[in-house]
Parts: sequence; C-alpha cells; structure tokens
Amino acid sequence: MGERTANVQAGDIGETISGLAATIHGRRDASPEQSYTARLLTGREDSLLKKLTEEATEVVMAAKDRDHDHIRYEAADLVYHLLVTLERYGVTIDELAGELNARMR
Repeated sequence: MGERTANVQAGDIGETISGLAATIHGRRDASPEQSYTARLLTGREDSLLKKLTEEATEVVMAAKDRDHDHIRYEAADLVYHLLVTLERYGVTIDELAGELNARMR
C-alpha cells in the first residue's frame, strides 16, 4: 500500500477520467525508460495485467477492512490501471461510456 493522499477534495469524475485518459494516451510516445505509463503501454502484457489484478485485490482488501480512505486510494490505483489497459487494447472511454449507457436501459 502506498501513502494515502492528504486533503482530497471532491471533483468531477467525467473531467477527471477524460483528462487522465488523455494523459495516458499521450504517454504512448513517451520513453518507457522515463515513463511508468509508457512501460505499461508497451512492455510485457503480463506486467500490466498482473498490476490490474493486484490493484483490484487491494480494493477488495480495503473494502473488507471497511477503511474509507484506503478504499478511495486503492480504487484510484485501479481506475488508473484500468484506463491504461483500455488504452493498450484500443478501447476508448467513449466506447466504455457507451457500453455502460447501454446497460442502463
């Protein structure tokens, strides 16, 4: 577990996800030696998928502990790694939104 984030303020999830997805997309051209995101996007497939699994497990464990701040912290890690996974496999956040919208009908 990393160090918990201090002074977290509420934000707009749509803006945040869009901005993060754009940043991740921009890292495709970055040097893998200098960018963790670039390493995840271009490195061994298993490295990214193992990290995604690890982060999902950490959310579950934080939920089992009923630790609000820890759940938030680990969920942020999970969302980041999920967005990297989507970028790596060419699934846009607009497609993801469409899939979620279709399920609400």
